[in-house]
Amino acid sequence: MKTVLLIKEIYKEGFRNLGNFIVRKYFKAFAWFSFIMFFIVLYAFIFRVYTGFAFD
Repeated sequence: MKTVLLIKEIYKEGFRNLGNFIVRKYFKAFAWFSFIMFFIVLYAFIFRVYTGFAFD
């Protein structure tokens, strides 16, 4: 019984760290994607202002 509890604890600890790793990588990728999208929108807005687009 002690061996089963030990194996259970090892797996639980391993999957807990795996979850943190995946979440951390996901948020890092999402942050980079958000920054890139923000700069694309900023570029488009500055381009429209520079070329004299009428915002009606």
